[in-house]
Amino acid sequence: MPGERFSSDGLPTPESLKEEQQLQEAFPAYRGVDPAYVHAGREALERWWDWKFGLRIHWGLYSITGNGAESWPLNKERGGDAEFREQYESLAKWWNPSEFSADQWADMMVRAGLKFFTFTTKHHDGFSMYHTATRVRRRLIHTGPGAGSIVDCDLHYSIQETPFGRDVVRELVDACRRRGLGIALYFSHIDWFDSDFRIDQWNYRRDLKYTRQSDPAGFARMIARHREQVRELCTRYGPIDALSLDMCLPDDGRPRGLSDRHIGTEQSYGIWQDLAETIRMARRLQPRMLLRNRGIGPYGDYHSPERTIPADPESLAALTMPWKVIYPGGKHFSHNWHDQYREADWIISCLVDITAKGGNFQVGYGPMPSGAWAGGIVRRLEAVGDWLKTHGEGIYCTRPYRTYGEGDHVRYTRTKDHRRVYAFLLQWPVPPFEGGAIRLESIRAKPGSQIQMLGLDHNFRYSQDQQALTIELPHWLSDPAKRPSRAPCAFRIEAHQ
Repeated sequence: MPGERFSSDGLPTPESLKEEQQLQEAFPAYRGVDPAYVHAGREALERWWDWKFGLRIHWGLYSITGNGAESWPLNKERGGDAEFREQYESLAKWWNPSEFSADQWADMMVRAGLKFFTFTTKHHDGFSMYHTATRVRRRLIHTGPGAGSIVDCDLHYSIQETPFGRDVVRELVDACRRRGLGIALYFSHIDWFDSDFRIDQWNYRRDLKYTRQSDPAGFARMIARHREQVRELCTRYGPIDALSLDMCLPDDGRPRGLSDRHIGTEQSYGIWQDLAETIRMARRLQPRMLLRNRGIGPYGDYHSPERTIPADPESLAALTMPWKVIYPGGKHFSHNWHDQYREADWIISCLVDITAKGGNFQVGYGPMPSGAWAGGIVRRLEAVGDWLKTHGEGIYCTRPYRTYGEGDHVRYTRTKDHRRVYAFLLQWPVPPFEGGAIRLESIRAKPGSQIQMLGLDHNFRYSQDQQALTIELPHWLSDPAKRPSRAPCAFRIEAHQ
């Protein structure tokens, strides 16, 4: 069939290999994969770039503690001790988030103007938020007479073993798919509950004597369970738009100097080789699923700066691979009983800035233990949604202009056909205002065209010379009540081709 990524024998089609070559030319960070590997492809990237605005949802047992740092407090460097870990793991015995409603969550996303979401199927604590068929066979005893010892067990360690019992991922994916939202699932490579995974540098139970050679059966179980959980996520929930991988599994025998770009080549071996096979499996199962590059290097399709926005698209090597910014809407990505949420204006300004620079923006929040969302989060997201009803034309499905902006307070986007440019004013009034006009040096308007502001039925007078486009501002715009919204506001400009 046209557009297929793989043939019936499981190998990439000639068309997808040709496209892969083009993608590697466009994105240098894609280079270094084995010759038979193909990324998700241009169609998947275009769909992703159209979305622009997403929600990052962290929800799990850590939401009950309300520490606000997800499962990181289990780590001894974050203050976790044996008593806390024992109490934490016991939370699964009684957790019953009776206020969870996937339909209500999805409706909130629609009202907020969100186009996609990412949900944590498993964080570093190892607790699965979906019905996994995999089982943990060894776990650590934290306190009591056997403290510090590893014992046999037979647990899913997932939401199916809680009083709640329902598959949250299933319900959320189904509800969001009915509303046309993009679907991304987060999955952490590392697992601090399953003692077969006691190898990563962040693991409070890390055992340097535990190797593939010292315990072949344990290592084999780790690789098999990791791979099977990835397989479950790629086969149980229909087409998935993105798999947001996190952290990394250290190699148990990688030669010094062998970098991530050698994953899957003849020189690589150990965990890297196993991981490469898992990623190739995921790609065959979901050919157009975008993969976050964490832990898999060039096999990923995009990278995701956290808590930072590139000052310039070329800083942080942002153009070597497609990117999105992940930023918490408060101090934390997950629920915290005393969080301080940033205002809706901050979300909007970040969205405009990141869109102009060619990225996607995903704001992060976590619901309360009950499954309900804090009112402060809902109000802020709905305020963003109200703004997008007027200004979404200049955000969704746009691409970067020749330059992302002028100064600190003007940002540009443009339509994919390059016919229109949107000039967003992040603040009003600020430079480059001069008297009763705004002067834009980066745009030439199409002769005879009209310039309007999104949300206003008014044709602005303007003049164009070789140096700049000057848009006259009527005096009545000095009254904030007569503007289409609080800043950012945007001019729609027919661009001179």
